[in-house]
Amino acid sequence: MSQANTTPPSAAADSLVNAMKWPLGVLCVAFFAMYLPAYYTLSQVAWESDANGHGPMILGVSLWLLWREREDILRAATQPRPVAAFILLTIGVMLYVLGGSQELDTLQAASQIPVLMACILLIGGVGSLKRAWFPLFFLIFMVPLPGVFTQMLTLPLKSAVSYVAEGALHMMGYPVGRVGVTLFVGPYQLLVADACSGLNSIFTLEALGLFYMKLMEYKSKARNTLMAVMIIPISFASNVVRVLTLVLVTFYLGDEAGQGFMHGFAGILLFAVALVLTYGFDRFLAIWFDGARKSD
Repeated sequence: MSQANTTPPSAAADSLVNAMKWPLGVLCVAFFAMYLPAYYTLSQVAWESDANGHGPMILGVSLWLLWREREDILRAATQPRPVAAFILLTIGVMLYVLGGSQELDTLQAASQIPVLMACILLIGGVGSLKRAWFPLFFLIFMVPLPGVFTQMLTLPLKSAVSYVAEGALHMMGYPVGRVGVTLFVGPYQLLVADACSGLNSIFTLEALGLFYMKLMEYKSKARNTLMAVMIIPISFASNVVRVLTLVLVTFYLGDEAGQGFMHGFAGILLFAVALVLTYGFDRFLAIWFDGARKSD
């Protein structure tokens, strides 16, 4: 009888994975013992703000991806690189200590990336590190943005949102005016706040878009690049919809309605619109990329 042509994982690879589980477990315990105080600090400061409220979600997704792909990461192991691991670990610990002592959340959160890279290099070398690149890269989105960087981008984005919202309202026939980032509609004036600039939503939606592409496992670099780039104008357009919704609610129902429940609902609407547009653009790309794949 002829045997079926199957390619199960080799016994050597399985034994290697099993042998690595104990040192991997020790490193995981050490990592969380080191970073739980930092996560607690972030939860009390950075993650309480609108700008960085997505941090816990990004952290959870990254850790879940590492756990889900742990066996593939271990099977891709090559020669451990203790020297490179030590260098990265030193950099990570220095960032961690500096961030904690100077109350710099950005440095403390960013330090976990080189620390995790060091742990993977110590266990599985460059092969495992290459296999784990996406969860490590995804962690960048949980790093709080420096205040100077945020202030530098917020005002231009607020001005752009105000300008586009004014134009849209004018086209719809509403009595609208604008001075800087303040919109005047009827008897009301509405200041486009920092939270309405769209900067926060751009980073959050970019992270969600990358996670979506990861789950879909698209192989085309062109498709993934187009999706990642398109999320930026989608985020901007969704934020304009949010501002328009608040302006119209205030115009018809009064200032209390615009600043009450509907203000929170407009934030939900922003993400709903963005997710619909993102999925719609993905289906638009599928016309070419899926069709080309079927014709090959």
